[in-house]
Amino acid sequence: MRTKTLALTAALGVAGIATSMAQVYSVNAVGYVKVSVPVGFSIIANPLDAGTGNNVISKLLAAPPEGTTIYKFNSTSGSYDISSFSFGAWDNDRSLVPGEGTFILNAGTAAFDVVFVGEVKQGHLVTTIPSGFSMIASQVPQAGALDTDLKYTPVENDTVYSFNNTKGSYDISSYSFGTWDNIPNIAVAQGFFLNSTGGTWTRDFSVNN
Repeated sequence: MRTKTLALTAALGVAGIATSMAQVYSVNAVGYVKVSVPVGFSIIANPLDAGTGNNVISKLLAAPPEGTTIYKFNSTSGSYDISSFSFGAWDNDRSLVPGEGTFILNAGTAAFDVVFVGEVKQGHLVTTIPSGFSMIASQVPQAGALDTDLKYTPVENDTVYSFNNTKGSYDISSYSFGTWDNIPNIAVAQGFFLNSTGGTWTRDFSVNN
């Protein structure tokens, strides 16, 4: 899965408060991430907030190749919620918000691009980690080591399963006795399976840092 990151623009808005003559500043970073989806299975993620009502596959992948299929893992049932694109429409719409990962099947003969457009999430970001298996991703468009770069704090016996499209199998990283046997490195817009006792992935993020 190849990504092109990021075309970021910082929009600085200034609003005056008449009663106090104070100024309130807000910085919103918006941009795009282009993901190349290879033939076969891969795990992708939505790394940008497209806004209310837009973080769904019918909007994020409005016109993929015929036969494209989404397999979104349901940690409650332990099975997949499946959506397929055929005859120009999705049979089931699903949410795909920053922090979630999903399998995507490219049933064609060539890779195709997905372009995610939206706002970089900032501030205090929390991703809930259920007990057992879940399919998750970074809430922000950042690549690197899962712990040191993406600020996930592992717990004993955490296991990360990153699907490798080229091999058709998983690259596995396990955390025990305070260390990884194989440090998991996550690409931008890449989801992965995590088997954990549960908790949260919490980080404070700003595009200015």
